[in-house]
Amino acid sequence: MSLSHSQNTPPQAGRRILAIWCARLSVDRWRLSLADSEERAEGVEEPPTVLITETAHGPRIDAVNEAGHVAGARSGMMLADARALYPQLQTAPSDPAGDLAFLEKLAVWAQRWGPWSALDPPDGVLVDVTAVAHLFGGERRLLADVERAFAKRHLAVRASIAPTAGAAWALAHYGPRGSILNSSSDRDVMMRQLADLPAAALRLDIDVLTVLRRLGLKRLGDLADITTGAINRTEAAARDALHRRFRGRKSPSANPLIRLDQLLGRVPEPLLPVVPQHMPLVQRRLMEPLRHRSFLDQVLEDLAQDMARELEAQGQGARRLELGMWRVDGEVIVRRLELAAATRDPAHITRLFAEKLDGIEAGFGIETVRLRARWAEPFAASQGDVEEAAERHGTSLSACIDRLSVRLGAHAVRRPVAYASHVPERAQSWQAPLAPISIPDTLTSRRARPLKLLDRPEKIAVLYASPDGCPQRFRWRARVHEVARVEGPERIAPEWWRERSSVRLRDYYRIEDGKGARYWIYRSGLAGDGRGGIPDWFLHGIDA
Repeated sequence: MSLSHSQNTPPQAGRRILAIWCARLSVDRWRLSLADSEERAEGVEEPPTVLITETAHGPRIDAVNEAGHVAGARSGMMLADARALYPQLQTAPSDPAGDLAFLEKLAVWAQRWGPWSALDPPDGVLVDVTAVAHLFGGERRLLADVERAFAKRHLAVRASIAPTAGAAWALAHYGPRGSILNSSSDRDVMMRQLADLPAAALRLDIDVLTVLRRLGLKRLGDLADITTGAINRTEAAARDALHRRFRGRKSPSANPLIRLDQLLGRVPEPLLPVVPQHMPLVQRRLMEPLRHRSFLDQVLEDLAQDMARELEAQGQGARRLELGMWRVDGEVIVRRLELAAATRDPAHITRLFAEKLDGIEAGFGIETVRLRARWAEPFAASQGDVEEAAERHGTSLSACIDRLSVRLGAHAVRRPVAYASHVPERAQSWQAPLAPISIPDTLTSRRARPLKLLDRPEKIAVLYASPDGCPQRFRWRARVHEVARVEGPERIAPEWWRERSSVRLRDYYRIEDGKGARYWIYRSGLAGDGRGGIPDWFLHGIDA
């Protein structure tokens, strides 16, 4: 099952929004992962632990468990400061992508309380409960059911119901537990009920909250008094000044005036409901249990063909497949497969799963076999050439990676990917074939680079007219090359955040000698830059 977002949102009038805030989403998910593994013994007290993220200034704390909070650790604190208070503080890596995936599953599951739900990253879910509360015996019982259902899953939540998403969010985060704001056509009445909440309840950026705090606007009531009306000339001037300060900010999180209007329902707040999309699934319920491998291979081949037809009907290709086998005694055997590229080739799927079926114990027999595509991507149909297909005997790169990953393991195969660095020798890294590729838009992707880059730049002797001028002749590997054409320089400064201050910058030149051979050379440093003596020259790449 995957998620898609719909642009169709219900009208504002008469809405009732349920806001669910998972107060410790990252820590609770981490605790559940430990409970599912063998790392945590039964009944052992959880030690003080924090989830951290590596930053340029060192590890920073993203989430803290209850024991860590008692020890003095707080979210946003640097790990070094927290360990100064409690040296035995344990750490675990933070996983924002995993938290978002977990939140998406919660959003779909939360549709048991309403017809649609929307994500409220990083730790919240909004559910439309308009005309639904009577099915649970009222809104008070609906909130009780929400807290009871999340408690069974060991998740700490705070929930509230209000006419707008902004009001529901504010009450869930800063209001009393289980708050319910009744629908009212009079926005003044609604504002009076929310007046005591802090200004942070408007979901504003930290810098905006700092400005409001310096202006003395600490509560929603203070902000509402200035923006809605003025009793004297002083309040009128303050209202105009606030409008002028934030009138150029279009983002709602940077403009308290927009957020206040959304809170009171003066302007609509667009929400994107999540819609579950059920992924292709095929299965066989067998009349007689299977106990022999040959019959299981035949069933797998049939399922692969059925899956290919399902994927083709949806215009998709599978990236992650799951094969489940139900035995007569009730035990379930699961084999998973991840592919380097989307495919719906039955022969390729059958061949890869055949590697994973060795050593399966059928017991008294397997009575149900199910194949499910857990992850699929758009896969356009193509017209194949029959003669070309008959002549082609090789294997595609993605199929080769899949076969190597199944045989050697997913961690034994690596592929080169571009890395965001202007330094040539660092512009490439090695990554697992199944990991997503994220290539930032950098200037290095637009620069011409030689066909061959030397593992280590080789030092050369260069003759030039002036210390900062273009090279005219150079000697490399005991041969003298006369420079016929030159292009450059392209200046690349050292990465100051990882290099010492004594590292010199580089000026790269693309040159061509008298025989037409092209080289990529650079001058390390400048004359008189205070970081060394005479600049050195190196040859870094060869074109042709």
